[in-house]
Amino acid sequence: MIFIESVAILIGTTIGAGILAIPYVMAQSGFLTGLLVLVVVAVMMVVINLIIGEITLASSKLHQLPGYAEKYLGKWGKWSMFYSMLFVLYGALLAYIIGEGQVLTALFGGNAMTNSLIFFAIGALLLYLGLDIIKRFEVYLSLLILIIIFIIYYFSSSHIQTTNLLDFSWAKILIPYGVILSASMGYSSIPQMREVLKGQEKLLKRAIIIGTLAPIIIYLFFTLVVVGVTGRETTELATIGLGNIIGQRMIIFGNLFALVTMATSFLTLGLAIKKTYIQDFKIKKNVAWFLTCTLPLLLFLIGVNSFVGVLSFIGALAGGLQGVVIILVFMKMKQRDRATEFHIPHSWWLAIPMIIIFVIGMITVLIK
Repeated sequence: MIFIESVAILIGTTIGAGILAIPYVMAQSGFLTGLLVLVVVAVMMVVINLIIGEITLASSKLHQLPGYAEKYLGKWGKWSMFYSMLFVLYGALLAYIIGEGQVLTALFGGNAMTNSLIFFAIGALLLYLGLDIIKRFEVYLSLLILIIIFIIYYFSSSHIQTTNLLDFSWAKILIPYGVILSASMGYSSIPQMREVLKGQEKLLKRAIIIGTLAPIIIYLFFTLVVVGVTGRETTELATIGLGNIIGQRMIIFGNLFALVTMATSFLTLGLAIKKTYIQDFKIKKNVAWFLTCTLPLLLFLIGVNSFVGVLSFIGALAGGLQGVVIILVFMKMKQRDRATEFHIPHSWWLAIPMIIIFVIGMITVLIK
């Protein structure tokens, strides 16, 4: 059961608002273009997540990512990781608040801003209650995600047009990159996975591989269905456009799917921020909770409300910086407090191609 819980934490952290934006950016770039980017990012995420797994196992004391960066790179590593991690996590929380308001409005009506605030209030309460209740939610909500995807396919399969899935363009190769990278990052949950697997650390490698690839497969399947049905008419929040074409049943099940995926990630990402303040900065629990919840709420209230824009920016810029720092931590990691249960080759031939891709993504989003 703890193995299932650990896998569910990574899946639940990874699958969030990004899955609803991937069909839009892949429709804009061409489905086959997006598919190539998805495969490249999938390989990178498996390697990066295994690297983080080995880093956590090499330390006898549990940290969050900034703590490991400080241990091997010093203060600059800690603060680089801390700020890039906060950028990614707070940006994701903001995207969930924006998206959940739209989804709740599609399901129940009312005002999108009011619905976003209702979701935020419930999510903040669950974050206050802590890890145990979130773990129980993750297992069942992850199963519910899979069930809803098959229901979506059942309603949509007869509407799929293969001509919508044949576009490819090298010129548009970077369009889906930021959103796909943002949607595939579960970095922050891996220390939590080790915590759940305490005493059974030998299971971590398998849990990471399954937990990393499962969201990628789900993204591919979901995007194939959505783009196959809606083509160039794919909306930024994919389930809304799907419901407009297929009808009321899809509005219900599609947006229920969106509701669940964003709720699971809001909980686990929020928990990662809270635990970073507690474990690595020795801040009291109530203050850490307040700091976790305040910034995304303030950004939302001042009018930051572009769903795809937020995801693309945080994925390419902050996610890329975080990936580079993680690789540097790994290459610097010579001293180990304990023998790790698995090893990833310490090779610059493995590290440099990933660093180049991360840097290209960061430069692209900065010059836009």
